[in-house]
Amino acid sequence: MPSNLKFSDDALALVHKIIKRYPEGKQKSALLPLLHLAQAEFGGWLSPEAMDYVASLLNILPVEVYEVATFYSMYNMKPVGKCVLEVCRTGPCWLMGAEDIVAYMEKKLNIKAGETTADGMFTLKTVECLAACGTAPVMQVGETYHENLTCEKVDSILNDYRANVKEPISHFAKKHIKG
Repeated sequence: MPSNLKFSDDALALVHKIIKRYPEGKQKSALLPLLHLAQAEFGGWLSPEAMDYVASLLNILPVEVYEVATFYSMYNMKPVGKCVLEVCRTGPCWLMGAEDIVAYMEKKLNIKAGETTADGMFTLKTVECLAACGTAPVMQVGETYHENLTCEKVDSILNDYRANVKEPISHFAKKHIKG
């Protein structure tokens, strides 16, 4: 199915720069950064069209892109809110109360894990290890870690993001794409 989905000129220049990092015939090695770029460029998530486009740029099969994109929690397979709240669900965080934090956030935001608030502000996800076991429970929003979570801290964090986020968080795009 043809799609008119295309990277911006600046992003496409970055795509070519990333691909050139790898030897001829090994362009698939550029897949992870290209998926980050596609997610940043195309609304914070990877549609089938976006993944097909990345596959075409790398001259690989679309299924090779789907396998990788669906494996990692850092890629969103459906539209997300402006702030993606990723709460660690592995052992140390769970032992330190992450399950209670997730339940509190679900009730406060009136959504379940994997869902987005009606206003499009927050998406709540549970993810595998965020490598901050010593400060569990932990939540990542964009590139920011929020550690030693309590319900009170969660309230403050949500209020801060609600007051200060105007556009979707796209750190990859801000760091790598001019314009």
